[in-house]
Amino acid sequence: MSTPLAELELVAFDVDGVLTDGRIWFDEEGREMHAFHVKDGMAIGLAGQRGFPLAAISGRHAPGVKARLTQLRMSEIHLGIMDKASVLRDVCARHGVALGQTCFIGDDVNDLEAMALVGLSVAPADAIDEVRAAADLVTERCGGQGVLREILDAIVAAKRA
Repeated sequence: MSTPLAELELVAFDVDGVLTDGRIWFDEEGREMHAFHVKDGMAIGLAGQRGFPLAAISGRHAPGVKARLTQLRMSEIHLGIMDKASVLRDVCARHGVALGQTCFIGDDVNDLEAMALVGLSVAPADAIDEVRAAADLVTERCGGQGVLREILDAIVAAKRA
């Protein structure tokens, strides 16, 4: 059984396929570029204003991702992570939040272990079949189209109810 939205105290998420649509562009000099949805950026900013902790935990290390998340004043940015579950445990411990009060949003097989640890596991609508089947909740939006905003808005609404 998944944790009710109103009881969540921390949201962690993968980046590629969650905050982005999963595509990676390269310029002629081989530099990576990603596109981020402004609604997710606003959600990150609002969460920061409310003191609601967020953690990005990505398997890839991409300077553009770090730049964007730093611009949004996120403090928990973990890139190039092979063991997302271990980092998730550490983030929760630092914030004094139980794993059962945590949400993890992931889209691919390397997210499944972290998703299995938390009170609410979430997959974007376009996540791979195995991840959607393992998730407690599948969003209406696809990766890169406001997935984080959808979840954070739902948590805020549940906490107000």
